[in-house]
Amino acid sequence: MGVIIVEVMPKPEILDPQGKAILGAFPRLGFTDFVGVRQGKRFELTVDGAVTEAHLEQARKAAEELLSNPIIENVVSVRALED
Repeated sequence: MGVIIVEVMPKPEILDPQGKAILGAFPRLGFTDFVGVRQGKRFELTVDGAVTEAHLEQARKAAEELLSNPIIENVVSVRALED
């Protein structure tokens, strides 16, 4: 079975309260090198057999029309998961 990874992130101008909460927790846990966090979404789409260009094209369309909200999010990656 093949797997396609779709990654979606909030647009840069959109506030990210989850990212801010994570950033606030970092120092309490000893992580002091990070100055910013943005939290996004990752989807794993499974297909029978190897991933083809047709599968990727369908995944891109699904990412734009269903998996993301184009008003506040960008689809940043649609790719086959390498073994």
